[in-house]
Amino acid sequence: MELCHGAGGRATRQLIAEVFQAALDNEWLRQGNDHALLPPMQGPLVMTTDAYVVSPLFFPGGDIGRLAVHGTVNDLAMGGAQPLWLSASFIIEEGFALADLQRIADSMGRAAREAAVAVVAGDTKVVERGKGDGVFVSMTGVGCVLPGVHVSGDRARPGDVVLVSGTLGDHGVAVMSGRENLGFDTHIVSDSAALHGLVAAMAARHGPALHCLRDPTRGGLAATLNELACQSGVGIVLDEAALPVRREVAAACELLGLDPLNVANEGKLVAIVAEEAGPGVLASMRSHPLGREAALIGTVVTDAQQLVRMSTGFGGERVVDWLWGEQLPRIC
Repeated sequence: MELCHGAGGRATRQLIAEVFQAALDNEWLRQGNDHALLPPMQGPLVMTTDAYVVSPLFFPGGDIGRLAVHGTVNDLAMGGAQPLWLSASFIIEEGFALADLQRIADSMGRAAREAAVAVVAGDTKVVERGKGDGVFVSMTGVGCVLPGVHVSGDRARPGDVVLVSGTLGDHGVAVMSGRENLGFDTHIVSDSAALHGLVAAMAARHGPALHCLRDPTRGGLAATLNELACQSGVGIVLDEAALPVRREVAAACELLGLDPLNVANEGKLVAIVAEEAGPGVLASMRSHPLGREAALIGTVVTDAQQLVRMSTGFGGERVVDWLWGEQLPRIC
């Protein structure tokens, strides 16, 4: 990459045409404007925006391009929405290899097509060598809320049950395994995936029973449940024996002094649902390819302190607190 690629001239035009348009092609992007003219929608819209600064850019099971699509799609899905359109902004460091940028754009395009969403607008900026770190991606998404679904972080009620769609910590451990300064081997790959199909399957039979949906990314399950407890003004009690954690992830976390409950996920969701619907929602999750290892892990309780607690295998109980910062930065 050269600075001229971000200057708005012929080099920029060539970069957009040969890398981004080729990889992300769709009817809206082909309009060639500084905006995308989109069709009208019926029903409430959900909008989200996020930035992706993962290190390394390529990791077991994914890369920053695929991660950006999945992360943005999932934020829409956690609002009970069918994702429709995305926009992407790239901040690229001078000297970054064009071959790697092409690889990222191609991966982003494949992930978008697999998720049936379109990247309809974008922007490219190039910063001087030493003032970036390869490439950063910022992405915005818009989706339409599924019929009969009303989910929000403030809707958890005492008696509700807490479900998770699969094993915890896979993404964070996969990314950490790719960092040269850590130097440990693992067969774990990132769980990065688009979850809107799983949400649609849950909503098709149990829409009104879905109270809260959240993807436990930065901060992991611990941060996610603490956020939901605070938003809803409730407490949550987890069952340690029910938490799905791969043996390899648990071993890697023990080696690094980490708690799997604090490690990021990019292809899992947490659902808080009405107690009577819990078994049915769990069955719907397990019938979907992305929810085969789903588990019921806890319950919502009345608690003025809004604590997340866990019943341990030793018959005791401990507080599952959220961290002040991150255990390890730049996981997503």
